[in-house]
Amino acid sequence: MKEERRITVKGETYPCRVTMGAMVRFKRASGRDVSEIGKNDVSDMVLFMWCCVASACKADDVAFGLSFDDFADALEPSGLQSFYSEMQSSEKKTQTEA
Repeated sequence: MKEERRITVKGETYPCRVTMGAMVRFKRASGRDVSEIGKNDVSDMVLFMWCCVASACKADDVAFGLSFDDFADALEPSGLQSFYSEMQSSEKKTQTEA
């Protein structure tokens, strides 16, 4: 079952979740695996988040036309922090359930 994480950017609300497509998009765009994102590498963190939104929108048939730069320009730091905090919480929950 997919998680219903959503993000609002430029007044539009989009689905945002980690998918295989997001990981592939990140690899194509950066040349690196998601596992190589540094904790303090804001550029890579925003790129991966953009990939997660683009992939989730594609999977859910939701129109998403923001370029990476447009997305980054409109993204508030709190949105990035929230995304990664939720992702860490989900990982911890999964580990305790296993």
